Amino acid sequence: MITGAQMRAARALIAIDQRRLAELSGLSLPTIQRMEASDGVVRGNVDSLMKLVGALETAGIELLGDNAPSTGGGRGVRLRMPTPLPDK
Repeated sequence: MITGAQMRAARALIAIDQRRLAELSGLSLPTIQRMEASDGVVRGNVDSLMKLVGALETAGIELLGDNAPSTGGGRGVRLRMPTPLPDK
């Protein structure tokens, strides 16, 4: 559904901090912090995840799953499969 990395990237795109995301979603700051610290897909109860995703979508974020096309026309970023960085 959404990963911790997507949450951090989404906040960066709309220039808000964790506290503001908590306010917009109606979730507690510790809940937002826990979700963002997740490796991989964020775990939580369905109601909390829906509040989070709804708040991000209302703020203009379009969440993309693996290999999903973007239907929006705005700017954004997408993480592709990373290639190994050369050694120094």
